[in-house]
Amino acid sequence: MEGYEGWDEYAPFYDWENARTLGRRDVPFWRRFALEAGGPVLELGAGTGRVAAPLGRAGVPLTGIDRSEAMLARARRRTARAGARRHVRLVRGDIRHLPFSSGAFAAVMAPYGVLQSLLRERDLAATLRSVHQVLQRGGAFGLELVADLPAWEEYRRRISLRGWKQGRDGARVTLVETVRQDRARRLTIFDQEFTEREGRRRRTSRFALTFRTLTVPQMARRLEKAGFTVTALLGDYRGGPWDRRAEVWMILARNC
Repeated sequence: MEGYEGWDEYAPFYDWENARTLGRRDVPFWRRFALEAGGPVLELGAGTGRVAAPLGRAGVPLTGIDRSEAMLARARRRTARAGARRHVRLVRGDIRHLPFSSGAFAAVMAPYGVLQSLLRERDLAATLRSVHQVLQRGGAFGLELVADLPAWEEYRRRISLRGWKQGRDGARVTLVETVRQDRARRLTIFDQEFTEREGRRRRTSRFALTFRTLTVPQMARRLEKAGFTVTALLGDYRGGPWDRRAEVWMILARNC
């Protein structure tokens, strides 16, 4: 099992689902973070450009890296529509081995739990070493964890979302979801089944997305071990303090 599995298949549905869950609530936070860096910014797991496009539109010199070409194809279209293409560079690559020169970035950002798609300890350690190398001395590293994955209720074949998918055909989409906890390996698995209906036509896509369980203190210790100094633990996108009950889990650090 690899954390990148399922993301190519998820690409056609990512924006549809995200608009009904997180939406753009985190974008102002990342815009402030990137603008304060005062230099080039790297986004890990740029996906469909949900964050990269508005940051590029704000004039942030941003490089986004993602392993999924299906996701990046959507990001390219999104940044073009936003008029952000001159500020945003999109690269297909592996975040465990970042293909950039030492000290290339003033800040690195990892929104919305992307580091939890690294399912093995060695993969997370390799990524943090790679970030440490490409980040300037004193540069900022910001990341978000999906809050309290171990507490997610297990359930089977629940209808999670319904709605219309934008596009020429206006498909009606239903998400049927199963959540499984592999507590021995500290993994949470989301089995996804998206069904699109267009008139009499019906198409179903099935795949699984897997995330590693990590708490804020656990991630903070790993950052410090990799050579970062943790500067803030945040519990919302406005800069409020973190505690275990917070709906948002954010960590800010500096490259020592």
